[in-house]
Amino acid sequence: MLDEINEALIADELINEKCAGQIKFYEYPETSSLTDTHIIIDPLDPPKPSDYASNQWLMEDFIFQIEVWSKNKTDRDVVSKRIQSIMWTLNFGNSGGGLDEYDRDYKIFRDARRYRGKKYVI
Repeated sequence: MLDEINEALIADELINEKCAGQIKFYEYPETSSLTDTHIIIDPLDPPKPSDYASNQWLMEDFIFQIEVWSKNKTDRDVVSKRIQSIMWTLNFGNSGGGLDEYDRDYKIFRDARRYRGKKYVI
């Protein structure tokens, strides 16, 4: 699922324009050297079996946190909203939680949102 999310983000024209080459998994950028807008995809839990029939699970339940870090608040907000729209097309809803913060020391705006969704395994 991580690869599918990455591919969907890369395929988006706006995200490609604002964050080309800056989509990371599990890794956070070095705060002091950040110049471009970054997206960090962080699985918060391993996939869990869900939705059973005839003693077999049919789906896996996923939860991801996707963060956008940027020196520009407008870019951060535009990219975060686009990610939310893309995640919706992948059947992931915003599950609440996350944060909206500004790091004064490094002048970085950060938006973190959590998304939960399911995917058929059969």
